[in-house]
Amino acid sequence: MSNNLPPLRGRMVARDPEEGHRAATPLELLFDLCFVAAVGQAAVQLHHGLSEGHFAPTAFGYMMVFFAIWWAWMNFTWFASAYDTDDVPYRLLTLLQMGGVLVLAAGVPATFHDYDFRIVTFGYVVMRVAMIAQWLRAAAEHPESRGCTLRYAGGIAIVQVGWLLRLLLPHPYGEIGFLVLVAAELAVPAVAERHSQTNWHPHHIAERYGLFTIISLGEVVLAVTAAMQEDVADGGWSAGLLEIGIGGLLMIFAMWWIYFKHSAVQHLRESVKNALTWGYSHIFVFASVAAVGAGLEVAIDAHAHKAHVDEVSAALTLAVPLVVYLLLIGLLHTGYADAGRSTTLISVIGAVLLLATALLAHALGISLTVLLLGVLLALILTVGLLTQRRPVSAAE
Repeated sequence: MSNNLPPLRGRMVARDPEEGHRAATPLELLFDLCFVAAVGQAAVQLHHGLSEGHFAPTAFGYMMVFFAIWWAWMNFTWFASAYDTDDVPYRLLTLLQMGGVLVLAAGVPATFHDYDFRIVTFGYVVMRVAMIAQWLRAAAEHPESRGCTLRYAGGIAIVQVGWLLRLLLPHPYGEIGFLVLVAAELAVPAVAERHSQTNWHPHHIAERYGLFTIISLGEVVLAVTAAMQEDVADGGWSAGLLEIGIGGLLMIFAMWWIYFKHSAVQHLRESVKNALTWGYSHIFVFASVAAVGAGLEVAIDAHAHKAHVDEVSAALTLAVPLVVYLLLIGLLHTGYADAGRSTTLISVIGAVLLLATALLAHALGISLTVLLLGVLLALILTVGLLTQRRPVSAAE
């Protein structure tokens, strides 16, 4: 009689980077859901800070927290692409990382309200210690890549000591220490893979990033729906709230389509430099997606006269992350074989139009501005589709 339990112990060897039908596993999807819960907590605090008009400190705190979430997610994703054994030790260490991100999520409010990073740092270090164990297991059971895996384990361990010591630094040295440690974290993969590379799977990586983008967009839908329900409960439906709802829906749909307009698989296969640049830049993709949700909530607050910011500022909290998203995706797509030559130009012109529309919010009103931002993003998508290159077939 068969069962669905994973093997108690299997040898952790590198998976074939050309393995057919490689797809995200149920464990990876559960992993993503735990991380999106942390993203949601960061977005909630971003919404509250922006709605109160605390723009610079809130944005900086948001990016500090988001880096911890994104970097831990990214490291596991690439490791799993190369060494997923799906046995009991692997699952237990993955579960430990999920526990760590939930601890991190619980500490997010304290980082924004009291500038207390202790809980967030503890949760982050728990996740990274689990990754050290994964890399050490790969070093022990896959001798062919022992140098690379040990460099990963050693580099991560050294940086975690730095994160714990950073908690002792007073302001502003804590912020300086944060930037230094971010640079150190980003340097670990480049150093570890200098002489030998892990066998990550291009199609699997592209799918994993795409799935996280979709789940993040789903978090936006959830947050905006909750905000609209609260507004309806307070004052009922209105034409303005309907405009914000339609505009937000257009944005979410256009953002999804813009991201998946081209496939990244071939681009990732071309070089390690492409893969690292593509993978690293997604911190701004994911962060801007969540920030769009926060901006939509600020717009709803402004419409209900609950925000402590004017309409232009409220509109900019939405337009700025849309612009970041549009420009970054445009730049990433420029290197894809099936992207049109005008991809970057369309993105730049679209970004200017989005910002100009937000600056007219005082005259247009916040609800109409949100609707126009959604329509503009849909038009930018349409122009991009019309200029997209026809994929070249194998016969050509």
